[in-house]
Amino acid sequence: MAPAAAPARTSAPADNTSFSVDFSDIGRSFTAKPERGAARGSTVAPRPVLRDVSLTVQPGEVLAILGTSGCGKSTLLRIAGGLDEPSTGSIRIDGSPLNGIDARCAVGFQEPRLLPWRTIADNVALGLPRRIGRAEGKSRVAALLELVGLTSFADHRPRAVSGGMAQRASLARALARNPGVLLLDEPFGALDALTRLKMQDLLLDVHAAAPTTILLVTHDVDEALQLADRIILLGADDDADDMAGGRTGATIVQELVVPGGRPRDRGSAELAELRGRLLAGLGIDRHGQARGVAATHTIPHFPY
Repeated sequence: MAPAAAPARTSAPADNTSFSVDFSDIGRSFTAKPERGAARGSTVAPRPVLRDVSLTVQPGEVLAILGTSGCGKSTLLRIAGGLDEPSTGSIRIDGSPLNGIDARCAVGFQEPRLLPWRTIADNVALGLPRRIGRAEGKSRVAALLELVGLTSFADHRPRAVSGGMAQRASLARALARNPGVLLLDEPFGALDALTRLKMQDLLLDVHAAAPTTILLVTHDVDEALQLADRIILLGADDDADDMAGGRTGATIVQELVVPGGRPRDRGSAELAELRGRLLAGLGIDRHGQARGVAATHTIPHFPY
C-alpha cells in the first residue's frame, strides 16, 4: 500500500457555521426489566445515569467530556444529537429547542463505519445534505478529501486503506454537511498510539479551517488537554460507591479551562498539573495508585 500523503492545510467548504449548545438540568434514567422469578406486576426502579447536567458550549468551542466507563458520556452525546431523549431537562442548539435528530449536528464514531462497496469519495458523499446539486456536492467532497489528505485515495475502497485513513474519511463524511455541531464519540480510540497523535493534529487543522462547535467524548486525559478549550469531568459528586452501584446518576464534578492556544506543547508543566487534577478526579493519584488498589513499590529482579 502506498503511504498516505500528509494532510494539507487548506480551506474548508464554504458556509460553515458554528452553533452554541445549551444543556439545562439534563437527567437520563433507564428502566430495567424485573429479574426472572419476580412476582407478576413487580417493577424495578429506573436506573439513573445522568442528573442535573447544565452547561453552555459556546459557538466554535471544543469541549471534551471525560469520565469513567459507564458514567454517561456517550449518553450525553447522543442526547445532544437527538439520538436519545433526556428524562428531564432540555437542550437548545443556537437558541432553538432540540426536537429529535437535528440536521445541524453530525456524529463521528469510534469505528469509521464506511460502506465497503463504495469508494472513499462515495463514502464521504453520503454525508452531504439532501438536495445539494451534483456539481456542488462533488466540489465539496473534493475539498474535504484535500482537507484530510485523502485526495489521491478518493477512488480506493475502504479495504485498501489503513485504519487511520479510514478514520480520516469518516471525519470528512461527518463534515460534509457543514454541521454547526460536531459530536465525536471516542473517534480515535481504536487507533494505535502514533496514528492517534496524528489524528489529533489533523482534527486541530480541520477545526482551524472549519471552526465548528465540537463535543468530544474521550477516556484519554492527554487527548482532552491537547484538543479542548474546556474539559468537563462526569462522575458522582457524593460517593463513588453509589455511582458504581447505579444508585445515583453522574453529573459535572469538575470543569477546567485549558490555558494557551493550540497546538499545545505536550510536555508543558502547566498541562502536567492539569493532567494530575483530572486523573485524581478519575480515581488515579499522581503516583499511579488507583483508589482501593495498593501500589507496587518493589520491582522484581530479572529474570521475572
